[in-house]
Amino acid sequence: MRTVVFIGLQKSGSGREAVRAAESLGYFTVVFTNIKGNLLQRNEFPDVHKMIFVDLNDEKVMQEKIKHLQNQGLIIEAVISFVDGYVHTAAELCKQFCITKMPIEIEAIGKMENKIETRKFLQNTEFGINHAIYDKGQTLDSFMEKYNFDYPVILKSPNSTGSKDVLKAENESELKKHVERLLRRYPDIPILFEEYIEGPQYLVEVLVYNHDIHIVAVVEQEITKGERFIITGYSLLAQVPQDLYESLSNVVSAIIEKLQFTNGSCHFELRLQDDQWKVIEINSRISGGGMNKMVEAAYGINLAEQIIKVWLGLEPSLKHNNENFVFTQYITVSKKGTLQKVTGKKRALQHKGVLDVYIKPRKGALLQPPFSMGHRYAYVLATGSTIEEAKGIAKASAKEIEFHLDK
Repeated sequence: MRTVVFIGLQKSGSGREAVRAAESLGYFTVVFTNIKGNLLQRNEFPDVHKMIFVDLNDEKVMQEKIKHLQNQGLIIEAVISFVDGYVHTAAELCKQFCITKMPIEIEAIGKMENKIETRKFLQNTEFGINHAIYDKGQTLDSFMEKYNFDYPVILKSPNSTGSKDVLKAENESELKKHVERLLRRYPDIPILFEEYIEGPQYLVEVLVYNHDIHIVAVVEQEITKGERFIITGYSLLAQVPQDLYESLSNVVSAIIEKLQFTNGSCHFELRLQDDQWKVIEINSRISGGGMNKMVEAAYGINLAEQIIKVWLGLEPSLKHNNENFVFTQYITVSKKGTLQKVTGKKRALQHKGVLDVYIKPRKGALLQPPFSMGHRYAYVLATGSTIEEAKGIAKASAKEIEFHLDK
């Protein structure tokens, strides 16, 4: 059987929709997971034809699992991941086992997946930002004196995902606290220091096939600045102003060509400071959460499906079937507690223009104020004739949702 193997799987989001897309394309779907809950709730994954529990950090074990699948008669046409940290692993495995032999730039994926490697790659370009790498072998005072950072300073673990280990220090006291925290959590991993960039932030979804670079979606992001940088609003533009599109296209094309990335998907997070685009992050996958649904609502394109096609060596179909302005509002909580119930979903869905209301946690889950993107507990996705209308609908609808926590 023609088979697609997925490394890692969440219960919802772009990766989850990718598995459904692979099944609809006629492929046997196999998922390697390190989440025991997925196996305990196996009936919730009917589109996963085979689920295997495995340590996703042990490539040798996964090699043996794939060989076993081949011995059972499965023809491995793609190994792919839509989960942070495993895209590079999937590419390595695909290079070894996939019969399609699509050209995979493993080195480029590695540079995108590791934040320090991304910064090194961009350091001599106009899109890079001032940065330095700190490890516990240096004194913090001598390090700061050497690099002369102005406050605020951004600190990151190089493998951080979902803003979980991205910290902002406004002064020396906060800086020392954040360094101690990161060293305590990751004692053998260096810390990335970056200058803080002001300006509007855009997310750009990109698909590359046979050297052709396609900007699939341009999304302006709303960032809630608390103890972490949490993106709570996404404005997907039905028609991107020509000057903005050309400006972003020039940046994206220059970086992808320099990376020599010829096939695959990625997304950029960019900020515009003093008329100059600066790269905040590059990730070697589609954005998670509701991004795939947003692109589908805006253009009628199932981007997850098109990404799978590229990994199979097939040409993607990116023609717009429609053009709608889309806004997605994410919902967080302001206090910690155990979830008793969620109310307001039906009322939220009744707002004109609302296409989807997603509630993540179940009764009994422990909720908390956001320290990472994983602490966004619901979203409302809405369309409108303008981005302002879509945003107004989504925000009004989101106010209907209430998480009832124990006291």
